[in-house]
Amino acid sequence: MAFSVGELENIANSALDFYVKGDAMAQTIQNKPLLNLLTKRQQTFPGGKGFIDLPIVFDYTTSIVGYTHNQAVSYQNPANTKRIKFPWAELHAGLSVTFTELKHDGISVTDSATGESTSKHSNRDITVLTNILKAKMDDMAEGWARGFNEMLWLDGTQSANIFAGISKYIRPNAAITGGADLNATGITGGIDRALQPAWRNRAAKFTYAAGQTNIIDGLRSEVRQLTRFGGKPGTIVCGSGFLQKLEAEIHSKGLYTQSGFSKGFDIQIGTISLQGIGEFMYDPTLDSATVPGYAVGETTRTNYAYIIDNDAMQLYVMEGEDKKIHNPARPENVYAIYKSMTWTGGTVAKRLNSSGIYVAV
Repeated sequence: MAFSVGELENIANSALDFYVKGDAMAQTIQNKPLLNLLTKRQQTFPGGKGFIDLPIVFDYTTSIVGYTHNQAVSYQNPANTKRIKFPWAELHAGLSVTFTELKHDGISVTDSATGESTSKHSNRDITVLTNILKAKMDDMAEGWARGFNEMLWLDGTQSANIFAGISKYIRPNAAITGGADLNATGITGGIDRALQPAWRNRAAKFTYAAGQTNIIDGLRSEVRQLTRFGGKPGTIVCGSGFLQKLEAEIHSKGLYTQSGFSKGFDIQIGTISLQGIGEFMYDPTLDSATVPGYAVGETTRTNYAYIIDNDAMQLYVMEGEDKKIHNPARPENVYAIYKSMTWTGGTVAKRLNSSGIYVAV
């Protein structure tokens, strides 16, 4: 028998929904391996007019010759050092929360000037479902991480007030783009890539075919070239499309056993790794449209892999300016707390020919 209108109203007025207390469960936070890599290995610099400036050398002058008895020999005076420079930028993220919102959360501000001190009301747990202030701080932390991660992937052209990410340094060739050779054009660190072939990254396109090992063979060959001039590539990040094609090649050429994957490939199943470099790490950012593709018609870089020289591609942060916390005083006519975080620094490429970009199609 159906409830009458009066019975339904009585139920609604007499019963409460069950509310789960606790922090809001994050639904869209992704791993950020490139962000973790660069921030873990970041170095500091003291300051300067606006650039991080480094010395490099491409050419060598001194040579050897044979001689006998009193035959005259010559002497060289090398002068081949060049300077490369990369701009640093100042980054900010901030949030505000009104005293009224905090009162709803059972919190009073005891330091009215900056809001650095707060107190919780007694019996607060009776009314609070989710900590409003903590939720806002969590939002700021994840917003910072997302923005910083995206910045590290892009090339810096999206704003004049930010630094360039690895797309400024690791660029595709004509085989990848289907048109322009971006790897051999443009100025990077003050060096013209068109005039200096040694100031270019590696780039290649691999075609997947069932039962073949085009990707595996291509990557093996690239390891030799990436280490040819003293490079030390140590990180591989890739999109899910690249990983799927690589896994398909491996599956088609080996057997699973109780002890793992047979056939003795240097690229192994399970956690896939490339001998001499390391594991293939899935970076979800490459599956996102926030990082545009290079080839015509692409909207993501899901089919791309980047091999990065950890010593050559680095993040530099100014001393004392790494995620600096600020608690600005509130205006006299606004009852709100303001909190912010700033960071000052930029990326640096000391060598390009030991890193590479690869696409599997």
